[in-house]
Amino acid sequence: MLLFRLALGFFFLGALVSLISWRRPAWARIFAPVTVILGSLLAMPPVLSALLGKEVPLLELPWSLPFGSLTMRLDPLSALFALAILVVSALAALYGIGYFSPLPKRGNLSQYWFNFNTLVVSMLVVVTARNGLLFLLAWEIMSLSSFFLVLFEKEDAMVRRAGWTYLIATHIGTAFLLVFFLLLGARSGGTLEFGAFKGSVLLPGTAGVAFLLALVGFGTKAGFMPLHVWLPEAHPAAPSNVSALMSGVMIKTGIYGLVRSLTFLGTPAPWWGWVLLAVGAFSGILGVLFALAQHDLKRLLAYHSVENIGIIALGIGLGVFGLSFHNPLLIYLGFAGGLFHVVNHALFKSLLFLGAGSVLHSAGTREIDILGGLLKRMPTTGTTFLIGSVAICGLPPLNGFASEFMIYLASLGSLSMKGGASTAGFLVIGSLALIGGLAVACFTKAFGVIFLGEPRSEEADGAHETGKLMRFPLLVLAGFCAVLGLTGPLVLKALAPVIAVVAGGGSEALPFPYEGAAALWKITGVSFAGALLLAFLLFIRSRLMAGRAVVSVPTWDCGYIAPTARMQYTASSFADPITRLFRPLLRTRKRFTPPSGLFPSSSSFSTETSDLSRDWLFEPMFGSIEKFLSRFRRIQHGRLNLYILCILLTLVALLLWKLR
Repeated sequence: MLLFRLALGFFFLGALVSLISWRRPAWARIFAPVTVILGSLLAMPPVLSALLGKEVPLLELPWSLPFGSLTMRLDPLSALFALAILVVSALAALYGIGYFSPLPKRGNLSQYWFNFNTLVVSMLVVVTARNGLLFLLAWEIMSLSSFFLVLFEKEDAMVRRAGWTYLIATHIGTAFLLVFFLLLGARSGGTLEFGAFKGSVLLPGTAGVAFLLALVGFGTKAGFMPLHVWLPEAHPAAPSNVSALMSGVMIKTGIYGLVRSLTFLGTPAPWWGWVLLAVGAFSGILGVLFALAQHDLKRLLAYHSVENIGIIALGIGLGVFGLSFHNPLLIYLGFAGGLFHVVNHALFKSLLFLGAGSVLHSAGTREIDILGGLLKRMPTTGTTFLIGSVAICGLPPLNGFASEFMIYLASLGSLSMKGGASTAGFLVIGSLALIGGLAVACFTKAFGVIFLGEPRSEEADGAHETGKLMRFPLLVLAGFCAVLGLTGPLVLKALAPVIAVVAGGGSEALPFPYEGAAALWKITGVSFAGALLLAFLLFIRSRLMAGRAVVSVPTWDCGYIAPTARMQYTASSFADPITRLFRPLLRTRKRFTPPSGLFPSSSSFSTETSDLSRDWLFEPMFGSIEKFLSRFRRIQHGRLNLYILCILLTLVALLLWKLR
């Protein structure tokens, strides 16, 4: 459709202007985000049209590259992910105008906005591509542009390490995807068109191999454990609006690719569902546990992305069980819960990362333990962060509860099934309950230590509210969290065309879960009524207190007359009773200096929890690879004649091998 192509043109124009305005970074700071906002608005009509069930052809052109074609289409599945990309990209771009005012002293801002616009374009091409080669090229551009965004402040050694970790991890995933598409192309008559994949007949063993390749390739980008190691490194290193874009929508391209690949592989075997449920439970539980042990706010949020990707995998796993056992209700509820959580996570996680960026922008630090009392100084940021915290914990009446409730309904529906599906239901219910409880504890810690109490440092004491351009995206995202939470049953109905694409049939063949929708209406309605009642009581209180003197006095301190901020809970002390229960999994290292003597002058307690996947799996593996490859350094002797001789001998050997 013309509007979508015009939107892509706006994104390209913003990238081009940013590239040529390297001497005038202020131009890029305004022009590039404006083109992202305008392009997102232009692309909305065709995306919404496709989401309602209409397939929209975008571009179909021949390509001179072998196996390639410029084939792009919008179907309901693509439109769902494209909608999340457009909304979050526009708000992150608007936030970026204020975030980079004044101009940063470090980092090339023109290059930054070039890569930002390029990332938005590449993500949209990924979810609309209908050719394997075009998909892989867009995937690679997406990876490289996000890599350069992570390296915006490359003067910092930790940022450089995070960038290289991300680059290596994403190319490991790309290698598996290359084999995945080659396998499908070989079974489809040598073509890489997605339409041919749907018609190809794969043997059960071949389909299983293809599924595992897709799981590793797309799961690396999505952040499934233990393939997540790049995520808690890259997200804290990137600028905050890039963290929102990467965590909110970029990692969802991995979920899109995994779900799209299911449409290529025929009826899934039951063990596929078990693998997805195991990965989901593992990622969800360990993700929230590692988040609970963090002291860096953005690193904490990054681990919660791993947790929520695990929740999405649980929903998709139940949907796969429904496909395996031909259970329409389980198909509907499982995929609806997982895909609805994709959108919800895009909203509340972007809100939380932008809120964390406001804290960093105002207080100059992300360290939770030296903040405190920010709600009085940053009321809008604090209130919207609280809304995002409630949403990510899955509490009613916000959107996180609506999608998780659908997954609960799918789990309950599977309990009466045979063939292991009932056991799967118990696994999902137990995992979701544990994840939800730990998430509440984690965000009670994060919000309480950062926004409540008294400032623990001069940075926190001097914090102030950010500008309007940074606050407006927070308010919009918080509003979306509330609206989608209150209209959850309507969203459940609207997802029917999307689920039909995944199930491979018409939406009329899938029964709508009326009882589940009614239960969701009741719970959200009661919760919303309670919220309105609380707001009304607060309003009455404010009216009654109007005109009266309000005096603040210290709280009862047991007769102690010199309270300090050091007496408040820190992130470590608050989380210690919970992390202690999971010590074998977390391997938390503690440093404790107890008070001594009659009049102790000091005492300290701190914890450090490193990522076990990085320490036990990836660092030893890459260390061994580096040690092995270092033996070949002697070949780099600098003698050009020997290099030419090696090339000649290689060509002769290849010629002889070809002629034999």
